[in-house]
Amino acid sequence: MGVSFNDPSPMSPMGRLYDITFRDPPEPQESTPIPLVRVQADEQADIDISGDAFDFVRSIRVYHIQYRQHENRDGDCNRSDSTRLGSYGVQGDYRWTRSTVGQVPAASGLSIPNGCGSYFYRSVFVDWRDHAGNYGSEEVRY
Repeated sequence: MGVSFNDPSPMSPMGRLYDITFRDPPEPQESTPIPLVRVQADEQADIDISGDAFDFVRSIRVYHIQYRQHENRDGDCNRSDSTRLGSYGVQGDYRWTRSTVGQVPAASGLSIPNGCGSYFYRSVFVDWRDHAGNYGSEEVRY
């Protein structure tokens, strides 16, 4: 039939972006201010979570582990344990209490060597039980 079709050359990415940007400019719209709502936190849940269905919230434990040990020049073993435990109360109130590395669950990567070898461990370890009672944990060393 003696016809041919020449496909136009493809546009560069910048050319396509320019074409899309200025093809159909958006219509200006009036903006209505969004009302601000004053919120005051009272460090507990907004609903009653004291029932058994919310036990999974109270099962969340957060360990802030800071442990160090080393032997000084006199051969004495110096240990420092600043571990704290964060937990939720009956109504979702959160609190920190003193703890020790001895109370950190075995799922943590904490592994204090026997004797007094030089050892430093710092992390946040979180463990919980879900609504079905399954155990879970996460740990972040820093």
